[in-house]
Amino acid sequence: MPPKTVITEKIELSAGQRTIYESIRLAMHTKVQAAIAEKGLARSHIIILDALLKLRQACCDPRLLKLTGTKKNASAPPGSAKLDRLMELLGSLVDEGRKVIVFSQFTSMIELIRSRLHDTGISYALLTGDTVDRAIEVRSFQQGDLPVFLISLKAGGVGLNLTAADTVILYDPWWNPAVEEQAVDRAHRIGQDKPVFVYRLIVTDTIEEKMDVLKDKKRALAASLFDHDGQPTLSMTEAEFELLLG
Repeated sequence: MPPKTVITEKIELSAGQRTIYESIRLAMHTKVQAAIAEKGLARSHIIILDALLKLRQACCDPRLLKLTGTKKNASAPPGSAKLDRLMELLGSLVDEGRKVIVFSQFTSMIELIRSRLHDTGISYALLTGDTVDRAIEVRSFQQGDLPVFLISLKAGGVGLNLTAADTVILYDPWWNPAVEEQAVDRAHRIGQDKPVFVYRLIVTDTIEEKMDVLKDKKRALAASLFDHDGQPTLSMTEAEFELLLG
């Protein structure tokens, strides 16, 4: 097969988005520590999962958080540095004539990306759990002129042959590396005749960057630390959770 090049692109949060991220991190860190002290690690799993989810969402776009207790007349949440960078990247790639798959774990994030693509006039195919006819969307991308294919992880992680694509963007990195590789292999597979470029968008000084460090340190154990959906298992230690939340 042709070569595959993986590019990890580091993104800095804006001041407003950083403030939201840090406020959530501090609050959830305290909550998790209290739960572990009271009930132990195994019985605190739900609280830990909720903390990790909120931090991951804050990295993607603050609008995913759907913060409660916000007054109706309160200012809108700050924009997403990662979404802004994605749109810059897509603009350049589409101008070059590239065919791009964009993956995200969050269907709500796919909808936000979809809205931005619509505003900029970039055509796209779409595949989520709500897609009625998968074959039409796949065919539109494979055989048509649509330059971008937006796919949610659960809808498109396996069972697709998308060799028309020469670029894959992982909007939010998956914590189970095997699942991440499965998604990339939708494009980098038998029948592909072009080099494939993979962009992993990682927000610096956040849980995303810390998770990459943890995966590198425990590459051989990564599959046991995270299930197929990227959720941490009980194989993860208290020290590792502390690394992610601290």
